[in-house]
Amino acid sequence: MTAAPHPPAGLDLGYARVSTTKQSLERQLDALRTVGIPDERIFTDKRTGATVDRDGLTALLRYAHPGDTIVVHTLDRLGRNLREVLNLVHDLAERRIGVRSLADPLPINTADDGTGRIAFLLLALFAEMERTFTAERAAYARAVAAAAGRHVGRPVAHPADRIEYARLLKAEGASLSAIAAKTGIPKTSLHRYLNSAEPERLPAP
Repeated sequence: MTAAPHPPAGLDLGYARVSTTKQSLERQLDALRTVGIPDERIFTDKRTGATVDRDGLTALLRYAHPGDTIVVHTLDRLGRNLREVLNLVHDLAERRIGVRSLADPLPINTADDGTGRIAFLLLALFAEMERTFTAERAAYARAVAAAAGRHVGRPVAHPADRIEYARLLKAEGASLSAIAAKTGIPKTSLHRYLNSAEPERLPAP
């Protein structure tokens, strides 16, 4: 989006992001509009399949000024994992830009709360956020596997993605034969990959 010139006063800026877990972009947009944020100050990102588009967040971070507040439906919209979210919230605080969530179990507003209060509220959100991140990772792995299945021959998915998908299938109770069929990894190799505590890479095709 092309944002209007930034006025001198602090603004509420909206951000919405969806992934492959069937989240509703419109639901997030409606929540942002309800608190008075116009469409021209709402930035969005959408992930389709294995493609990640973060242009909206990049544009938002360029546009935001000290005194502004970034408003999101839930705090996990700001990153793809917990570390990303925490790092971004910290960086924004350094720039004197607040973050406000609307629908978390304990909604926060870093522009108003002290450091101790923020830390407490973030800790209360961790469990809920991690569940969301786990669901997104599972959906992403399935999207990669589905894309690989449309090709003849060896799967084209990145080796690390195939191993992650195999581990997700195992956690869901799939048999070794079913995992091998869905990922293209030989059963003789699956034992090693699935029982390894460290991430491994398949040999290059």
